[in-house]
Amino acid sequence: MSDSRVSAAPRYRAFTADDIPAAHGLSVAVQWPHRAEDWREMFDAGTGFVAEDAGVVIGTALCWKFGADRGTLGLVIVSSEQQGRGIGRKLMELVLEELGGRITFLHATEAGKPLYEKLGFAECGSIDQHQGPIGDVAAIAPPEGERLRAMTRDDLATVVELASRASGFDRSATIPALLESAHAQGIVLERDGAIVGFSLLRRFGRGQVIGPVVATDAIRAKSLITHWLAQHAGAFVRMDVPAGTGINDWLASVGLKHVSSVVKMVRNAPASEHGGPPDATYRAFGIINQAMA
Repeated sequence: MSDSRVSAAPRYRAFTADDIPAAHGLSVAVQWPHRAEDWREMFDAGTGFVAEDAGVVIGTALCWKFGADRGTLGLVIVSSEQQGRGIGRKLMELVLEELGGRITFLHATEAGKPLYEKLGFAECGSIDQHQGPIGDVAAIAPPEGERLRAMTRDDLATVVELASRASGFDRSATIPALLESAHAQGIVLERDGAIVGFSLLRRFGRGQVIGPVVATDAIRAKSLITHWLAQHAGAFVRMDVPAGTGINDWLASVGLKHVSSVVKMVRNAPASEHGGPPDATYRAFGIINQAMA
């Protein structure tokens, strides 16, 4: 005799644009700040899977491919009422199969870390989340002989190059998408006619997010960041900052309080090879987001 109290096995299928409202509802339930628009932008850049129970979406997982050999995954959510059924693991297995042998990164909470370790991920760093309402912040001038200016279409190739070097990912598709579909604003730092840094600002979650921010050092990064802060007094601003940049205390001093940290993990490559900045010259002082890194 069957037990009507036991649900049938969930159905797993590809994530579609029609799933965005349900996915947004799941993220609201776990108190993530993502808007439906944020889900759409990230889905448009990647692919993913959902778990369904009786036609209701109860879990999600998305992934992104960068170039021929890199990938990230994120937005892994299972409804609290459905946890304990192995749904999160199955969704993870589906996105990992989609990514194949790519060197794959994710950012994990302490609760999720044990599952990811069982799936072959190892810790290789961390990300610090800073956010808060901004007061009156004075813009910090760049070093003598350098200037900030608005990003133009002619700057795109150089900005993509710097973003790719600083992140370790091919950003040839990502940066144009942020500027177009996500309506990001951009500035570049210029010295002797050459671009030596940049930062983007766009709507996300509860307010604005600054990132990516790419520069050669913290002094220049602060100039790129305060350019936006000085223009957005009263706004809620977020940044996700790789560990080791040396700007955490300063961010807190200008109103971006440290609110959480997550572990960076890697699969299909030794963690020791991915514990530091990918490039010797250009460094990411702020990332796009924790899913797409």
